Amino acid sequence: MKKSLIICTCKVAGLLLLLHTAALAQSDEQIYQKADALLKQMTLQEKVNMIHGSSSFTSGGVPRLGIPEWVMSDGPHGVRVEHGRTYKDSVGVNDAGTYLPTGVCLAATWNPKLGYAFGSVLGSEAAYRGKDVILGPGINIIRSPLNGRNFEYQSEDPYLISQMAVGYIKGVQDQGVAACVKHYAANNIETNRNNINVELSERALREIYLPGFKAAVQQGNVYTLMGSYNKVRGEWATHNNYLINQILKKEWKFKGAVISDWGAVHNTQQALWNGTDVEMGTDLSLGEKPDYRKYFMGDTVLALVKNGKAPEYLIDDKVRRILYVMLKTHVIDKQRSRGAYNTKAHQQTARQIAEEGIVLLKNQGNILPLSSSIKSIAVVGLNANRPQAFGGGSSQVKALYEITALEGLKKLAAKGTKITYAKGYNIKRGAKADESLIKQAANAAAKADVAVIVGGSTHGYDYSKWSDNAYDAEDTDKPDLKMPFGQDELIKAVLKANPKTVVVLLGGGPIEMNQWINSTPAVLQAWYPGMEGGNAIASVLYGKVNPSGKLPMTFPKYLSDAPDHKLGQFPADKDSNNVCYFDDIYVGYRYYDTYKVEPQFSFGHGLSYTQFAYSNLEVQKGVSNTTVIFTIANTGKIAGAETAQLYIHQQKSLLPRPKKELKAFEKVYLKPGEKKQITLTLSADAFQYFNDVTNSWITEPGQFDIIIGSSSRDIKLKGTVSL
Repeated sequence: MKKSLIICTCKVAGLLLLLHTAALAQSDEQIYQKADALLKQMTLQEKVNMIHGSSSFTSGGVPRLGIPEWVMSDGPHGVRVEHGRTYKDSVGVNDAGTYLPTGVCLAATWNPKLGYAFGSVLGSEAAYRGKDVILGPGINIIRSPLNGRNFEYQSEDPYLISQMAVGYIKGVQDQGVAACVKHYAANNIETNRNNINVELSERALREIYLPGFKAAVQQGNVYTLMGSYNKVRGEWATHNNYLINQILKKEWKFKGAVISDWGAVHNTQQALWNGTDVEMGTDLSLGEKPDYRKYFMGDTVLALVKNGKAPEYLIDDKVRRILYVMLKTHVIDKQRSRGAYNTKAHQQTARQIAEEGIVLLKNQGNILPLSSSIKSIAVVGLNANRPQAFGGGSSQVKALYEITALEGLKKLAAKGTKITYAKGYNIKRGAKADESLIKQAANAAAKADVAVIVGGSTHGYDYSKWSDNAYDAEDTDKPDLKMPFGQDELIKAVLKANPKTVVVLLGGGPIEMNQWINSTPAVLQAWYPGMEGGNAIASVLYGKVNPSGKLPMTFPKYLSDAPDHKLGQFPADKDSNNVCYFDDIYVGYRYYDTYKVEPQFSFGHGLSYTQFAYSNLEVQKGVSNTTVIFTIANTGKIAGAETAQLYIHQQKSLLPRPKKELKAFEKVYLKPGEKKQITLTLSADAFQYFNDVTNSWITEPGQFDIIIGSSSRDIKLKGTVSL
């Protein structure tokens, strides 16, 4: 009932907003006419003021023409706390907002409708806070399990990313706020990110690293895009002629504005000619007053144009794009929705995303859900009682509140249930296991009916030192895939004291579990589940919510199994700063399945407290589309949701292709005994691959396997189609 109410609330709110914006809607032709009229009235100085930062998170306006500064804010999973220039004016400002689950948790829902709901909350709160651009979603491919920013991103699979990101973008922009998809492109390493150069094939670029951005532009109609820090093939991504001018603006017809990542512009001429529209910079020390006119796209541009060394039409194109977005989002006429902030509905959306994103990895002997007859629970682990919202780097959020797992369990446990808490470990990078804390945890577990360990990774807290102890944060990568802070020893000791132990993992991705996974009956992956995360975790543990999350990336058994380490490079070469993507198109499950490497948990994996049966596969080839029809039945005793995944495999191809590629999916909710017919449609491009010899997308005639699975490894049905 609650889920349907939330979705209904979102639909009603969206409908009202659409009716409001429909009255304000203008054609692009009308928008450009207004933009050109404003441009004609501007001096060169005024134009240049608009293409670079005027403070940490604003670019310049033209007050005499009624054009305000353009106000931006981080996302991507909440409107960031006020800082920079606005920080000094924020005394009494309500900047404690809704802390949504992170991007990887959203992707684990495999529910595009929640992508839209997520974006709607973010856009509404950004509008309320007076923001014109929200810097999200982050959609870089999860290439390596060590990338410190994987928690913000969504998946190793470009199709899943595309489906989730489009909903997110539309949700934000339907609130009158511009989304900013990032980081374009191939920004898959945080360590030394300002210097590395990515070398990759055209095929890998087209098949793996660009589809999410293409979908954001062509399906999501995203208004802004952020260029990344790294180089791609020797040229800085933020002013990379091939990526921005040729692909983004000419091939994909992107109409909006390209914003640099903060401090990512390195050359004035390249920025002018290669498509950068707004240069933003970094002012992390609040006391400084940098002269923004001295940016690469500041006074230097003014001098170049005045001296005839750069044409003014380059500046006009940039300003026109900025005005296009400002007019689209009613920044100038101030007619957009005022938004709402930290409402009950927003908090409920955060909770639903967390509930649907939590993945039940293992449930041996059906130890979960916990019985209401349990009289005592030992809750172990610092993460059980530690808020995470204010960590992670630029994605930090000041949450109005954050329910921890310990609080959630205390609220939901039956009356009279004794809940004890043992810290278990300290957060300190490189620290050995604390024997005294482990002993206290084991003693608590021995006296309880069940032990629940809440551990995993951490964001880190102190903004200026977030990389010191964080294992999921901007500007730092994980040193390895081991459980940090001595948690392997902790888990083994607790399991020895009480075999009825459940492990709940927080974090942005996989972690090595080899020392304890075989003896642990139940494991949950909870990601960073937002302000309602503790309630969501408790609801799943107690069975108030049937888990339905699916992994959006593969969990390897060992780091050495990961394709970026096995085939490619990670991190970059220390001497050259080059990182070669020799893993090519074999990212994530494409590698594990093709090269027959056994993962710890496969892409798309996620268990339920009920059972589902697949049957009656039909594959119908049409003139332009292929229709795949099958039935899913809930054969268990409780209601639940299952995500059916459709993969294709070309039996013979001119160039090698992966063993399987995700091309469609659908999440279905079923009552006990209920069955539904699922219809998935594959367009012609679902069968294509990029031939980097001919430099084109091609569809080859032949036989294609249609593979239906509950995960990339749990295959339920198979069929074929001939093209």
